[in-house]
Amino acid sequence: MARANASWSEENFSCSICLDVFNSPVSTPCGHNFCRTCIAKFWDEQVKYKCPVCNKLFDTRPDLQVNILLSEMVDRFGTSVQVKEQPCVEPADVPCDVCTGTQLKAVKSCLVCLISYCQTHLEPHQRVAVLKKHRLVEPMDRLEDRMCKKHDRLLELFCQTEQVCVCQFCTETDHKSHPVVPLKEEYEVKTAQLGKIEAEVPQMIQERKQKIKEIKGTVELSNKDADREIADGGHVFTALIGCVEKCRDEFNKTVKEKLKSTVKRTEHLIKELEQEIEYLTNRSSEVKQLSHTEDHLHFLQAFRSLKDPPPTRDWTTLEVRPPSYVGTLRRSLDQLEETLNMEMEKLPDDAELKRVQQYEVDVTLDPDTAHPQLILSEDGKQVHDGGVVKALPDNPKRFTKNIRVLTRQSFSGSFYFEVQVKDKTAWWLGVARESINRKDWIIATPETGYWTLFFNKDELEFRDNPAVHLPLRAELQKVGVFVDYDEGLVSFYDVEARVHIYSATGCSFTEPLYPILYDGDINSAPLIISPVNQTD
Repeated sequence: MARANASWSEENFSCSICLDVFNSPVSTPCGHNFCRTCIAKFWDEQVKYKCPVCNKLFDTRPDLQVNILLSEMVDRFGTSVQVKEQPCVEPADVPCDVCTGTQLKAVKSCLVCLISYCQTHLEPHQRVAVLKKHRLVEPMDRLEDRMCKKHDRLLELFCQTEQVCVCQFCTETDHKSHPVVPLKEEYEVKTAQLGKIEAEVPQMIQERKQKIKEIKGTVELSNKDADREIADGGHVFTALIGCVEKCRDEFNKTVKEKLKSTVKRTEHLIKELEQEIEYLTNRSSEVKQLSHTEDHLHFLQAFRSLKDPPPTRDWTTLEVRPPSYVGTLRRSLDQLEETLNMEMEKLPDDAELKRVQQYEVDVTLDPDTAHPQLILSEDGKQVHDGGVVKALPDNPKRFTKNIRVLTRQSFSGSFYFEVQVKDKTAWWLGVARESINRKDWIIATPETGYWTLFFNKDELEFRDNPAVHLPLRAELQKVGVFVDYDEGLVSFYDVEARVHIYSATGCSFTEPLYPILYDGDINSAPLIISPVNQTD
């Protein structure tokens, strides 16, 4: 009889809700037993109160009392249903989903319950017949994410067509014609790819760190350039302000002197007129007085002095006009312009040239673009006109009418290069946009995609429509070309004299720019793309 009681006790000392040994067991009116917290939580989630075992409905929520007898039996036979204590869960382990308080390490996961169990809570799955049919696997974290939402099956395969994880049922339906492989196989493939990416990432990080360094260097250089520019501009504008003030003072002085001269003259005329008025007034009094005398002798003697015309001017032809200031302001502005030009000549071209030379780029001429009459050096740094049109393969990039050549490199930012033009009596150089017409005779202007400087014996000009004629520079040997793409600026410099020649401003750039050269002399002296020497 004792063995039967012991057997009955082992099978019935577990709560049918948590499947664990009773904790504070209580009995429902229908006679079934549960942990107090389990049945309370169960009813908290229900609309109607019913027994989880027999589904008996209760009109009101039963007032449950502790089953004292069952509690004592649990205490008495507790040791017979306890299992060996399992270790606590570690960070890398899958925790038991049933444990309350201290979580234990899960030893199995149930794909039916979608719950992971420690050894203690797994015991019902090893004992109860219905639970034994559940599929148990090695512990898995986040089981709900490992199940196919459509078939409620474990995601064990990988579809290579749609690059998604699938279950076995998926391969028989939606992915029937797709190649699938076990997750482990695809994992190894992706791990290899990840290794490659992992190897590339440090290089990418290093490249970005280098780019940050370059950007910071550019900012530092920009700050220095800005400080120098502000200092140089300050000197120039101070001189200009002084010049404007001087011209203003001289203009005011000239106007005031003219006014003063006019006022002085009019004052003299007024004084003379007032004197004549006084004389004439006195004469009028004498005439009146004489007209009343009856002394014949006195009358005749006095009349002799009055009959002569009075010593006065003929004022009818006199015209007094205000002073004319026409041309005064114009002459002052001309003087100001002359001073401004003088100050422009004083601008520190050497410092400006040094700044643009920092944007030096290494360029080489592209033989695929060269007109058949041009001869290029092997290193692509020199070109001269051979005078004979060579038979060359047809190339869409080649100039076939205009004798020109582009560089291999194109640019969309700030850049600078220098070309030696020594011993040449005709040359043409600058930059051109990528889409220029290379097959027809084209006049080189900004409208056709060219921003160039042209020299031919006695003339130097920027090619525009119309051309901008520039002062000839003695012994022009090397020309520097600077482009600020974002600012729409193309500038040319006499490198040996270290002075500015001309700048085209307000240019509109919408595509990459290529340096371009033309040799107008049929001689052996070449145009040479030269390295920048900032110590010149």
